[in-house]
Amino acid sequence: MASSKDFLEFVLGQLSMLPDITYRAMMGEFIIYYHGKIIGGIYDNRLLVKPTESILKIIPHATMEIPYDGGRPMIMIPDVENSELLTRVFNKLYDELPALKKKK
Repeated sequence: MASSKDFLEFVLGQLSMLPDITYRAMMGEFIIYYHGKIIGGIYDNRLLVKPTESILKIIPHATMEIPYDGGRPMIMIPDVENSELLTRVFNKLYDELPALKKKK
C-alpha cells in the first residue's frame, strides 16, 4: 500500500520547526532527509526512522517495523502528533548518522 501525500504533508508540518527537511518520492513511499542525511521515511503511512540505541532510549515503547518486503527493521514513531518528540528524534539522528556519500 502506498503512503498518502496527506500523511506526508502532516508529518512535514510537524517538522516545520526544523530547517532543511526534504523528501523524495520513491515507489509510492517517501524518503525523509534532514540536512541531506537520510533519517527515515514514510512507508504505508507510518513514520519509520533509522534504528539507533539513543532513539530507543528516547522512545522506549517504540516498535521495530519492516518498511517493505526485504527491508531492514526501522523504529516506528508512534506519536507523530508530538512535534517536540519528532524534533528531538531528528536532531539526535542527525548527530549520530554518517553523512551521505557523494556519487562519483
